[in-house]
Amino acid sequence: MQLIDGRHVAAEIRREIYREVENIKARGKKVPHLVAVIVGHDGASETYVAHKDKACREVGFESTIIRLEDTITEAELLEEVDRLNRDGSVDGFIVQLPLPGHISESKVIEAIDPAKDVDGFHPVNIGRMVQGLPCFVPATPAGILELISRYKIPTEGRSCVVVGRSQIVGTPLSILMSRKAYPGNATVTLCHSRTPHIEKYTREADIVVLALGKPGFLTEDMVKEGAVVIDVGTTRVPSKETRSGFRLKGDADFDRVAPKCSYITPVPGGVGPMTIVSLLRNTLQAAKNR
Repeated sequence: MQLIDGRHVAAEIRREIYREVENIKARGKKVPHLVAVIVGHDGASETYVAHKDKACREVGFESTIIRLEDTITEAELLEEVDRLNRDGSVDGFIVQLPLPGHISESKVIEAIDPAKDVDGFHPVNIGRMVQGLPCFVPATPAGILELISRYKIPTEGRSCVVVGRSQIVGTPLSILMSRKAYPGNATVTLCHSRTPHIEKYTREADIVVLALGKPGFLTEDMVKEGAVVIDVGTTRVPSKETRSGFRLKGDADFDRVAPKCSYITPVPGGVGPMTIVSLLRNTLQAAKNR
């Protein structure tokens, strides 16, 4: 069994991006500028945006955080999105999800200029991804593909089961893994909360990707010997062993599943670090495109 070390790969990619940014500076060009818009005071969103801001500065990007109160109206937020669309100093921006209930997330996503949509959620980018055209791929699926690629895990002709059908991870990843490219050319099955007997599918899979948000869901009897397990789940569970009183747990029962795997991602330290670094790569590409 080999651990897929997302922290190590993400650090490698940050160094690669930093070198590119240094070359951009040396040519007297403008460095990439990423803006994050956060509405309200959700703790998880605040932490995530802070990590993005830190990562931007590490690679030499310009970074801006726009904090808005959760009393903002949908129309006011759409005005802010329009302003960022028109701001020539901004290469890419994200509106951190989730948004307050009175604001339509789909309306906000659709209002973002696809050329600045570095989250890769706009229907134009999703459509181009489906057609295999250049686009911004959602950050978590992009990070998973990069891990598979850097560890040289075979995918052609392999059976891949994706558990979870979110628009952010499961659905786009199922499309990417079936495309005519590496990593890809897999035979993909997309399972979800309404799939009966999910274990019937996971037991036959060469690659299992978990994106359910149910800690410990995948048990050792649900995978075959030599399977590759990519665990996207990150749920906070109580723990007496940590100062904070909680720890992050993935969708796989790691201690029991890992001995059967050829490769497995840990939680934390697997897919998580790759999400932010994929956002940085999208932003660098957006700056190049502009």
